[in-house]
Amino acid sequence: MTRDGSIAVELSGVTKTFPGVTALDNVSFEIPAGTVHAVCGENGAGKSTLIKIVSGVYPHGSYSGQLLVNGHEAAFSGIKDAERVGIVTIYQELSLFNKLSVAENIFTENMATRWGLIDWGQIMRRTRQLLDELDLFDVSPDERIENLGIGQQQLIEIARALAKNARILILDEPTSALAEHEVETLFKIIRRLRDSNVTCIYISHRLSEVMQIADDVTVLRDGRFVGQNRIADVTVAKLIFMMVGRQMDDLFPKRSFTKGSMVLEVRGLSLRHPTIEDRYLVDNVHLEVHKGELLGIAGLMGSGRTELATTIFGIAPERKAGSVYLNGEEIDIRNPNQAISRGIAYLSEDRKRFGLVLGMSVKNNMTLANLNRESGHLINASQEVAVTSEYVNSLDVKTPSLLSNVRNLSGGNQQKVVIGKWLLTDPKVIILDEVTRGIDVGAKFEIYKIINQLIERGVAVVMISSELPEIISMCDRILVMRNGTISGEVYARDATQERIMNLATL
Repeated sequence: MTRDGSIAVELSGVTKTFPGVTALDNVSFEIPAGTVHAVCGENGAGKSTLIKIVSGVYPHGSYSGQLLVNGHEAAFSGIKDAERVGIVTIYQELSLFNKLSVAENIFTENMATRWGLIDWGQIMRRTRQLLDELDLFDVSPDERIENLGIGQQQLIEIARALAKNARILILDEPTSALAEHEVETLFKIIRRLRDSNVTCIYISHRLSEVMQIADDVTVLRDGRFVGQNRIADVTVAKLIFMMVGRQMDDLFPKRSFTKGSMVLEVRGLSLRHPTIEDRYLVDNVHLEVHKGELLGIAGLMGSGRTELATTIFGIAPERKAGSVYLNGEEIDIRNPNQAISRGIAYLSEDRKRFGLVLGMSVKNNMTLANLNRESGHLINASQEVAVTSEYVNSLDVKTPSLLSNVRNLSGGNQQKVVIGKWLLTDPKVIILDEVTRGIDVGAKFEIYKIINQLIERGVAVVMISSELPEIISMCDRILVMRNGTISGEVYARDATQERIMNLATL
């Protein structure tokens, strides 16, 4: 690690306000050059606003206070100004072009030219050099992005940043969609960048990863600076206390397990690949879900977990085989509307793409899946307000009003809106796909409590999760998937991360 005393980024008295909200309130701290500096805080703490100020999204003059980069005041008018001094951000939602090649993606904004023409020879050579630096030896510069895995795509984003001569690299939740071995690869690359004096600002809710990769950590809460520490001087428990302002002795709320009657049964469920003959994304899966239990589905990305959920929910019925039973009755679900009407709800792993309409209000998002039941052919505005108010209050959704744009809520509160949308359908079965992805530790605890309340009400709950501590601590029984099949079943009392990973990989 390089720590020569120089400061890469310094914020002094930075305040940023939006109508009715102070996102950052007189924030001051320094980020030493050549280090990995984590910034932690609950959703709504101000992390995203901080990123956007440092990276030029919010221009100079739109906030008060001072931003210094390498000792000089930064008065960015936009992203390009920040990139010119070496600041590049890699956001949680990757911004690659799937149909373009690796080389085209890396050099989209700075194509090398010769005599007024694109110099493809130079671009391919430079791409090969960058790929080798990131240990992507088996990736060709002319490979299409759509043919790469998520972990490889994440590294292509880093290659694109390095092609822009990044000296300050901001990584926003970079591991949220990565498998464990991909996280290890990413961390190796980040350490290598740090050793070459690249400053990495690392934003993550995964505190165990922060403890592994960061040299220093800064904590924000409610838009204010709480503290800054060397990572060697803090524990996960201390970070949580700094983030939420209270002691959390147990990250997972307790619940008694009393197994009841079977609610959902799946027999021989299969889903054919859309383009590859004789290949199955889900292959002859059997499962049961009972009242009073929380069934977990574990497995690596691509193991078929999400495809299993969407097949039960009625997506792609033309490629489906097998039987689904609800309370002992066989049901033939041909589309999501039929699933909803029969009492099956599916909370997608990607709330922004498939769970919410970001341009609509909290109220309208919550009633989207339940308009027919609540309103008939005409929307009953007063009834819509009454029922959404009830769920906003019971789920403790922090929003200025029901009419507030859901885009402006924190990730945890957006997820509560999605949960409220499905609760309004009065489900018998709810499948939660990565329900806490991108959610801070305090909001996770609140969502866990909501899940436990659903189980106590008799709702059959299936939880798909990539976070093994979460799935082991929350679930009563865990099915592990590999290559579209169930590779094993583990009860919580016998579950360990090693046992689950063995079933997922061997």
